[in-house]
Amino acid sequence: MEENPQMVIGTVSRVNNYIKRLLDSKPVLNDLWVKGEISNYKRHSSGHIYLTLKDDKSVLRSVMFRSAASSLAFSPSDGMRVIARGRVSVYEAGGAYQLYIEEMIPDGVGELYLEYERLKNRLAEEGLFDESHKKPIPRYPSVIGVVTAPTGAAVRDIINVASRRFPLAEIVIYPVLVQGAGAKESIVKAIEYFNETNSADTLIVGRGGGSIEDLWAFNEEIVARAIFASKIPVISAVGHEVDFTIADFAADMRAPTPSAAAEISVPSAMELSRMVSMHRSRMLGAVQAKLETNALRLKRLMPRTPQDKINEYRQRLDMCVKRSENAYRLSLSGHARRLGEICGKLDALSPLKTLSRGYAIPMLGDGTVLRHAEDFKSGSDFTLRLRDDVVECTVK
Repeated sequence: MEENPQMVIGTVSRVNNYIKRLLDSKPVLNDLWVKGEISNYKRHSSGHIYLTLKDDKSVLRSVMFRSAASSLAFSPSDGMRVIARGRVSVYEAGGAYQLYIEEMIPDGVGELYLEYERLKNRLAEEGLFDESHKKPIPRYPSVIGVVTAPTGAAVRDIINVASRRFPLAEIVIYPVLVQGAGAKESIVKAIEYFNETNSADTLIVGRGGGSIEDLWAFNEEIVARAIFASKIPVISAVGHEVDFTIADFAADMRAPTPSAAAEISVPSAMELSRMVSMHRSRMLGAVQAKLETNALRLKRLMPRTPQDKINEYRQRLDMCVKRSENAYRLSLSGHARRLGEICGKLDALSPLKTLSRGYAIPMLGDGTVLRHAEDFKSGSDFTLRLRDDVVECTVK
């Protein structure tokens, strides 16, 4: 667009693009939470969600693309009050601004969720969740300390799974409150007890599933710091697979369920038994092979009888004869081949070979070959050698 103090001239698309760039340049509009009531809710076949957020004074068009909508933990509907996080920008083709939603939660848990996000971000900045601080989980623990409620499915699952997988490990339960008043202090006290007494190799800290309010004790800062400060490795096991708490991030390892935590904390006795059997078989095989090798060596070192000596010399003699025969045959074959080559060359150079093609050789009586015209003296005699006979000749 062209601007001057009197007017701005531009196409509709350029105006919309200009407004979009203005909105996108405002940091406050790039990540904000908006509270409102859903209306005109529609889920497109593509998976995108289109809706309007409204309050008693205004409305805000909104869209949530499939990538973000697929992670929703509830089913939105018209009339539901929600808190949505996203950015405000312009949809240029429609000439309207709207909220592009990245995350959405029911309004009833909104304040708790915002507090959860604030604490998580603050502790992450401090480094409490860094992988460099994570301690390895002992492979063969002698004692498993369990910090959870003394009754309920969680503690039963942990005891049943851990006892079945690895009966050698002792399981020590420290009963605590897992929700309500005093829960966070109870959990911290249990973690500190195991560390002060050094009475466990691994700690499992957790409870069964529930709402965000039920799990809130494991989102408390003092619980996260107690887990981080623990010298004993901690496995968090809070809620169900989809539930994440601050304790999960602070722990050395997160388990999706209490049962999974029990599996992680101990090895499988059956698997160990199979491994022992496999190593035993390999060891026995190695020992047997070593014994057989040493037996052969011992046999070679034992004194032998004269007959053994004779048999050995007979074998050596047979080998020498066989080698001599092979060498003789090989030498004879080479000589025969060489003789054939020489005979071929002699045959090619033989005068008789030349005579057989119609030539004749003039020679004197003493065998001197006459090669030049001046060798033939008038009245002298010579012999003309043909292929099958000789002819006596006189020069005229």
